[in-house]
Amino acid sequence: MFGKFKDTAFVAAAAVALVSTASLPSAANAADVLRIGAPLALTGGLADEGKKQEGVWQLWLDKVNANGGIKVGGKTMKVELVKYDYQTDGKRAGQLAEKLVTDDKVDVLMAPFGSGHTKIVAAVAERYQVPLLACVASSESVYDQGFKYLFGTLAPNGGMTDAMAVMFKEKMPSTAKIAVYGRDDVFPKSMATAMAKSAESAGLKVVYNELYAVGTMDHSAALSAIKAASPDWIYMTGYTQDLILGRKQMKDLGIEAPIITMVTGPAYREFTEGLGDLADGVTSSTWWHHATAYTGATGVWDTTAGFYKDFTAAFKTDPDYVHASCAAAADVLVNAVQKAGSTDKTKVRDALAATDMLTFYGPIKFGANGMNQGREMPVIQVQGKDIKVLYPAGIANADMIAVK
Repeated sequence: MFGKFKDTAFVAAAAVALVSTASLPSAANAADVLRIGAPLALTGGLADEGKKQEGVWQLWLDKVNANGGIKVGGKTMKVELVKYDYQTDGKRAGQLAEKLVTDDKVDVLMAPFGSGHTKIVAAVAERYQVPLLACVASSESVYDQGFKYLFGTLAPNGGMTDAMAVMFKEKMPSTAKIAVYGRDDVFPKSMATAMAKSAESAGLKVVYNELYAVGTMDHSAALSAIKAASPDWIYMTGYTQDLILGRKQMKDLGIEAPIITMVTGPAYREFTEGLGDLADGVTSSTWWHHATAYTGATGVWDTTAGFYKDFTAAFKTDPDYVHASCAAAADVLVNAVQKAGSTDKTKVRDALAATDMLTFYGPIKFGANGMNQGREMPVIQVQGKDIKVLYPAGIANADMIAVK
């Protein structure tokens, strides 16, 4: 999917660093280049997600440099992306983030996929006081560490579960019992915890609430216990392969419920392709959907439609929230550098803290902890072979259906 783009590669410290730019800077003009560093999971368990970040940043970078670069403090700067594959190893992500800062002399960092690995990289960024943009980390536990240089474009998890619990109870009034089953990892765990609280607040009885270990390859025991509890709603969190396995085992065990939610399964094309008809009816929540229609935005794309057009032309598939959030994070970063008038790390950090802008992805305004402020986030459902938006009303294009 992302083979369209080619990078200059070199081998260093047993890792491959890829430098992407319109032209590599000479010593004479190195000051006229904004260098962005990114440890990415391009191999290993999170490779699908890491390649999404890589691909959309390359799309963004090509567009920036095709337009001549960015205007900063009265001069034009090219933008360069230096990235390493940390092979889905959290410790390695931290080591490579440090290498990007100390050896590659990047001006800013982009965080990898997921709250857990973002937290590791954030500690490095804080130690060296380098601004860090996180585009795929929504767990508040990442942002409660007192980090001053970390900023995230995803809104907090809690807003996703509250709206879903209220809406599902309204759409299916007979819903009384929910089973919550989550991966014991930062983001999936926080979503499972938030959902249990939101469900109780909405008047639902939580009849099952357990976590499964990272790397679990058989969910049958837990799913059998869920079946015995006869829930009206099954809510499972995890990453794509976890959820595909869980849904298949539900089918094998004859587990049925009017509502099956998998976070964030249907937000990813890999989920629906991996399950085929079994994905039909599965609901989820996400931070963005291309049905949104923002216009007059600041950044490479001034409308949601413009981003969608360029993305689908490049990749022949629809973008998901990972693509949109990460592209918007790059726009936010450039906006902060322009506001700072230089790549001075403290000035850029202060400009990020003061950010209040509209991107094609939506509004970005960071709270005191560095997270994007809460807003209405889409609830989606697989219907046939399509992803439909159930909420919010302004972009909804379908009514909720029960799982068949």
